[in-house]
Amino acid sequence: MVNGIDVDALMGVVDEVGNDPAKGMIGFTVRSAWTGQTRSEAMVESYTLGGEVIERRFTMPVDEPFELLGTNTAPNPQEYLMAALNACMTVGYVAGAAVRGITLESVEIETTGQLDLRGFLGIDETVMKTSPNYFNVSRPIRLDAELVVEG
Repeated sequence: MVNGIDVDALMGVVDEVGNDPAKGMIGFTVRSAWTGQTRSEAMVESYTLGGEVIERRFTMPVDEPFELLGTNTAPNPQEYLMAALNACMTVGYVAGAAVRGITLESVEIETTGQLDLRGFLGIDETVMKTSPNYFNVSRPIRLDAELVVEG
C-alpha cells in the first residue's frame, strides 16, 4: 500500500490496460434536472469501463448563493466544476505517485474562477460574443511529498 492505494491491484490494471487498450476506456454520464428556483439535482446512475456498464447511484444537489437568487443549500455549478477538476488531478497525482513508490504527505489543489455575469444576464454584447457564461479558471497547485526509497 502506498498513499492508501493497493499498488499490486493498480499494477494489475496497468498491465490489463497495457495489453488491451479498450479496457482503459471509461465513459461517464451525469444527468441533471431542474428542481425549482436556482436549484437542480445531478444524478449518476452508472459508468462504463472497458465496455462494461457498472451501476452506481449518487445524487448531487446544486444551488446558488442567496446573492445570486438561490437558497444557498448546496454548492453552485461552478464550485462543482472546480471540485471535479481538483479531485481528478488529486487522484492522478496520488495514483501516479503510488505506482512510482512515492509516499505523499499531502496534496492540496486550490482552484479559483470568475464568472462574468454580464454575459449571463445579456447586458454586454462583447461578453456575449465570447460566451454567455464566460468562466475563467486558474489552479495553483501545492504538492508536499516525501520520496521513500526502499533498499
